[in-house]
Amino acid sequence: MFGSYGKSAFALLLAAQLITSQVLTPEQVVEHSNCGYYGPQHHAIAMAGVVARGGRMRRSAIDALTSQVTGKLTASATKNSLQLDQLGLIDRHTFSAMSDAGVAPAELTTDAEFCRRVTLDLTGRIPTSERLLQFLADTASDKRAKYVDELLNRPEFVDKWTQYFGDHFKNNSANSQIRRFADGVTAFNNFIRASLTTNKPYDQWVREMLSAAGETSYEKGEINFLVGGVVAAGAPAQDTYDQQTANISKTFLGIAHLDCILCHNGRGHLDELSLWGRNTLRWQAWEQSSYLSRTTLTRRAATPGEPNPYYWSIAENTGRSSRDYQLNTTTGNRPARAPGLNQGSAVTPRYLFTDTAPEPGENYRAALGRQLTADPQFSRASVNYLWAYFFGRGIVDPPDQFDPARLDPDRPPPSPWVLQPSHPRLLNELAAEFVKNKYDLKWLMRTIVNSQTYQLSSRYNGEWNPDWEKLFARHNVRRLWGEEVHDALALATNIVPSYETPGYGALSLAMKFPEPLNTPGRRYQNVVNLLDSFLRGDRDTDDRRPDGSIAQALAMMNDPYVMTRIQSNGPSTSLLVKNLPLPNDQLVSNLFLAVLSRYPSDAEKAAAVLNLSNPGSRNAEAENLLWSLFNKVDFLFNY
Repeated sequence: MFGSYGKSAFALLLAAQLITSQVLTPEQVVEHSNCGYYGPQHHAIAMAGVVARGGRMRRSAIDALTSQVTGKLTASATKNSLQLDQLGLIDRHTFSAMSDAGVAPAELTTDAEFCRRVTLDLTGRIPTSERLLQFLADTASDKRAKYVDELLNRPEFVDKWTQYFGDHFKNNSANSQIRRFADGVTAFNNFIRASLTTNKPYDQWVREMLSAAGETSYEKGEINFLVGGVVAAGAPAQDTYDQQTANISKTFLGIAHLDCILCHNGRGHLDELSLWGRNTLRWQAWEQSSYLSRTTLTRRAATPGEPNPYYWSIAENTGRSSRDYQLNTTTGNRPARAPGLNQGSAVTPRYLFTDTAPEPGENYRAALGRQLTADPQFSRASVNYLWAYFFGRGIVDPPDQFDPARLDPDRPPPSPWVLQPSHPRLLNELAAEFVKNKYDLKWLMRTIVNSQTYQLSSRYNGEWNPDWEKLFARHNVRRLWGEEVHDALALATNIVPSYETPGYGALSLAMKFPEPLNTPGRRYQNVVNLLDSFLRGDRDTDDRRPDGSIAQALAMMNDPYVMTRIQSNGPSTSLLVKNLPLPNDQLVSNLFLAVLSRYPSDAEKAAAVLNLSNPGSRNAEAENLLWSLFNKVDFLFNY
């Protein structure tokens, strides 16, 4: 159904600005390794566009998309000058690198664009018209910093970042190996939510997840992180230890290719990807896995009558887990584990990145949490993951592909290898300050979004060179998450849905959904389809992706969830119905403010008012206008 919405020339003109997809050319995809783990299914590698040793950067998808989107944005008349005499921790490094490269940064983004950008990034919401106008009217020089503090203390901040860390920790009710069920997801979700609400230091979160023990995964939510690494029944216990170790390394250290080394030595498999990896042995990876070898995760039958057939418990030194990591096992999911020359049949724990062992008598997993969170690589990876979220690419990118042997600017790697971070001293200083500030996530986010680097415009005056992307000389655009699109449609129009979700009860806004899988449920299949079209992933084998798709365009043009929110005969409290009695120029301005967080340009207002001038078709043209705004790049991208 396209209906009358295709008949308005103005609607088509605006809808034509929709960016539906981006496709990498073969030249933009680089093979990094002959290891099967890094095949086409590992999209983080395939999309990297980086030659590991030579360091040559090819144009990335996000850079190309930024150029596409900004080329379709309405020009801004407002100019904002950089404050080069007020450079903070981040700006000292980024602006120095730009200066060294002879590159001028973009101008600062406008107040309206900043308000929308930072509200979406920190809370997953678009600003209300009322709050936007208050912000624009504020003449205080520190209004941006004050607004950031306001956002960091809103309940919506907890919603957005519970969703983010739910993705990061892969909190789902079922993965390819095990089931947590909705009760396990809820418990883990509550742990994340409570940690964010109290602003618990991030290193404490991680130690609690790594050392968690308890009788039921439905009550002690942090158990569920390690549950996610359990390998299906029948496999040797070492498969579970290895998978948990791989998950820990990727999630908290940004080193995904330890998964490869848990199958074989790095040499011959990681030679083109990682200087550190090619010199690392499988035995060393087993030493890392041995920290999990005294842990038993047990699937326990639930009491008859309970909604789920089982739950998980976790304990130490019981049954088969009363010994260190054993070799000579059955193969399982990985090649047979056989000791090398002069090596025994058991592997004791030794932390791979500092070559240190647990203290005598220390609980292995407590030791792992202590050593890992004290490792500078933990703070580097934590900072870099969040940097990648806010900027569209990491200082090390992809952010799960750290090479520990190429990070130190004072000890550069041998030729032909190059330093991996785009700004190595910035990465190290920001990580060190994160530690000094007691792993305070709000401190880190506040530092990032208050920087002038974050506040640069995504538009660039003059000719843009794709090689400048790694300098962060302009802001990269971000396609909205499906949850953000869903909630913006609801909140902008003041038509908020209510869902009775299976396993999770009554919910309305998608940013509160505990997981992507089938939420809000098959009863609301068109809403599931809308959310899935924005590639929210499944927190298992399919990660959240920023790609476009034809399905997105079709959903935004025709989905009932969209169409019911643009009707002139809708609820009396809806955006359109409330504004229809107003003069045409005010109607147009109010719709632009509510949906796009900006006033219309003179040309946009003139075209819209002209279309509304016929009383016989005014309501239909108002519907066309609102539909068009929801299909503009201004709505679908955070820029």
